[in-house]
Amino acid sequence: MEINYTYRKTPIIVKYLQQLEVLRKVIDLLPQLPHIEENLRRRSFLRSSLFSARIEGNKLKLEDIDHLNLNRQPDNLAKKEIFNILNSFRKIYAGSIGEKLSKKLILEFHRRVMDGISPEAGNFRTEPSAIFNQAGVAIYLPPMSQQIPQLLNDLISLASSTQESSPANAAVVHFAVEKIHPFIDGNGRVGRLIATFLLKKDGFDFRGLVSLEKYLDDHRQTYYDLLAIEKKDITPFVEFFLEALSTQAEIAVDNIKEYTTETPEDLLLPRRGEILAIIKDHGTVSFDFLKRRFVQVPTSTLHYDLKKLIEGNFIKKLGTTRGVCYCPKEK
Repeated sequence: MEINYTYRKTPIIVKYLQQLEVLRKVIDLLPQLPHIEENLRRRSFLRSSLFSARIEGNKLKLEDIDHLNLNRQPDNLAKKEIFNILNSFRKIYAGSIGEKLSKKLILEFHRRVMDGISPEAGNFRTEPSAIFNQAGVAIYLPPMSQQIPQLLNDLISLASSTQESSPANAAVVHFAVEKIHPFIDGNGRVGRLIATFLLKKDGFDFRGLVSLEKYLDDHRQTYYDLLAIEKKDITPFVEFFLEALSTQAEIAVDNIKEYTTETPEDLLLPRRGEILAIIKDHGTVSFDFLKRRFVQVPTSTLHYDLKKLIEGNFIKKLGTTRGVCYCPKEK
């Protein structure tokens, strides 16, 4: 196997590369609204993590992880998978996971996404592997494990030396990672993180507000089919990747354009903002109702959150002791 994948600069690719350049400039010129963006970014990372896991078969939905504790790995295996990806996205955006693509970084991505899930976390495979279709038939045999180190060296050299536009380069690198298949499990998740890392490094992260994985999951079969290309010319995959990124970037720009100024609610900590939204949605809620929505949050912490919302004139308390309920202040 050789890492010599190419693509043709078709009118479709040229169009999407131009769109991405325009969208990058547009989002850079939009006013900085840090608290709003932090909430949108948290939502974007959560969606990206969920859909990256769903592509690989995770069955959870957004409402199942809306209140995921970002500071403690959950016991539930499906949630643990999403938690691991989420923390990797946060590390990439914070710029604290490395400055350039390397085998060490690739192993670090795998260690993070497979932490508590596989004993092989952070290790390249040392045995033959195969990719199977839904009928259990092997449809692709990746290179032998002995070839992985050199193939990754070639890939890293390609990624760092190319003169191509970063989004197209990210597409080619993602495709090549899946073909090398360096791990027993977790190749798709790691490949998408590497693409995100390259986009962030070259300024196409769109402030962390783009959920590329949402589009890939919505078009999962097309994504699978294009990753199965056996030719060195992978133009259709690059077109698809750029379409996904451009589509999601347009959504991100539209989302941030909806805001012109920050309100007091935008300044709330994320969990308190979620509590307020629940109370507004339901009109009146009991503490027990809220506790069921925030199972992992200690009771004392939840009481303190409600206290701060009352002090900030966002909500008011009705009743006393066990019959207490909470409603929006304006009610």
